[in-house]
Amino acid sequence: MAHIYRGKIVDVVSRRIFNGAMYVENDKIVNVEENSSCDYDNYIIPGFIDSHIHIESSMLIPSEFAKLAVKSGTISVVADPHEIANVLGFEGVKYMVNDGKEVPFKFYFSVPSCVPATPFETSGATINSQQVGEMIKMDDFHLLGEMMDYPGVINNDEETISKIRQTLAVGKVVDGHAPYISGEMLRKYTSAGITTDHECDNEQEAIEKIDNGMDILIREGSAARNFDSLIGLLKKHPNKVMFCSDDKHPDSLSAGHINKLAKRAVAQGYDVIDVLRACSLNPVRHYKLSVGLLQKDDNADFVIVDNLSNFNILSTYVDGVCVYDTNNGYSEEYMSIHKPAYDKIPNRFNANKICSESLTVSPDGCKIHVIGTSDGNITTQNIIATPKIEDGFVVSDINRDIIKIVVYNRYTPSVPQVAFVHGFNLKQGAIASTIAHDSHNIIAIGTNDDDLTYAINQLIECKGGIIAGFKNEWELLPLPVAGLMSICDGEKVAGKYNILNDTVAKLGCLYKAPFMTLSFLALLVIPELKLSDKGLFDSKEMKFISLFVK
Repeated sequence: MAHIYRGKIVDVVSRRIFNGAMYVENDKIVNVEENSSCDYDNYIIPGFIDSHIHIESSMLIPSEFAKLAVKSGTISVVADPHEIANVLGFEGVKYMVNDGKEVPFKFYFSVPSCVPATPFETSGATINSQQVGEMIKMDDFHLLGEMMDYPGVINNDEETISKIRQTLAVGKVVDGHAPYISGEMLRKYTSAGITTDHECDNEQEAIEKIDNGMDILIREGSAARNFDSLIGLLKKHPNKVMFCSDDKHPDSLSAGHINKLAKRAVAQGYDVIDVLRACSLNPVRHYKLSVGLLQKDDNADFVIVDNLSNFNILSTYVDGVCVYDTNNGYSEEYMSIHKPAYDKIPNRFNANKICSESLTVSPDGCKIHVIGTSDGNITTQNIIATPKIEDGFVVSDINRDIIKIVVYNRYTPSVPQVAFVHGFNLKQGAIASTIAHDSHNIIAIGTNDDDLTYAINQLIECKGGIIAGFKNEWELLPLPVAGLMSICDGEKVAGKYNILNDTVAKLGCLYKAPFMTLSFLALLVIPELKLSDKGLFDSKEMKFISLFVK
């Protein structure tokens, strides 16, 4: 017997909104009927799709991520498990896929393309072109993940090109990652068969990429936020735009997802059909997703909202199952998520505890390179500054906001790499994390060596997590799954993460997402100056440099 859903139906395919009824049997829409004699208050819209995200950055396993996402009307994501792959390789990727199958939600996982991301840092695993070729043929994988090795593509590196060719040979798409690439280099990059980019930060860059055949993913994550600078593309190139988060921490995911971007776009005067297409039709067509669009014979994937301005979610359906309802809460499938036993949780951690003496820096020049950061940006600057010296060592200078940053190899016994960073405005204490893109070594910043040492050693003891505090006042969130994710309830993780953010604010930092900004300070493929477990790295010149200006 068919279930009947009545309301104003938003047909993004034919660009119509009409009063009608949708008939659902099992997981399919068997009929859609218009009824002009009725006038309904609620709207039935396609479910929201996040076109590119690393679920690991939510600090939640996929099943718990989905639980928070459906509350905001998201029913599907295109997910790149690149982060766990850099820690655990194929074992970690399969963990993500299998956990995602625990709940009614549409995960479309990619094969990570760059593991390790660069040879300039230590990661926990490698996925080579042969393994990519094997994985991309599996039904569990829908595309090749973002191709960050743009030099390899441009220079026709055999290993890199092999990954792309094997993907295209089985009819699957290749995601891109090409910040600031233009001109002839961009033409070489796109001619390899790469069709998306989520790294644009201005319209001029995006339009050149569109002209070269790319679709643009407008990103609004917890740290990198490009919505305001790119949303104008929706009017100029509405069929070439999708929305994505890329990286989203649990607190912001709990507060909303793609629905918030739809609300912002409509509030700025953009056509609601174009907006909803960017959240549904465009990714469905580009990635060939089996996600319904309110058409007869489609999968019954839809969301009921109270209006087309605020997009307040009334209920969310995946394959005909009501997975979330504002009155009744989550479905049984989400309330009984199977949690893995702790002895079954995958991880890779082999770091020895450190002593504070290992963080001292002896002077070797009159000037130092300092990593310059800013709120909401994952790019950094190379600042030249005079170091502060006390007792014969270079130390943090709180008054000038130049404090120590440490990256420490968590896979093999090593020595910490120490540099200096500007912008966080810490006045006391330290913060540390085992989420450090892309290899996820331990990363920390702090105003003094004792607090830095304590924070790092606490993460080593629990084999992964995030921590903030000073002296005897600390907050810790353990992340036992690969040092990246918790198995706890998503709302509880979000609540703990909010406490950690408040703690960082009490230390003096005003950044909206301090841990997210911190995690990108080890991301060597994004300009300009970063720190890996092997040393200070100039991402423009693609080489290590000395801390001291030579």
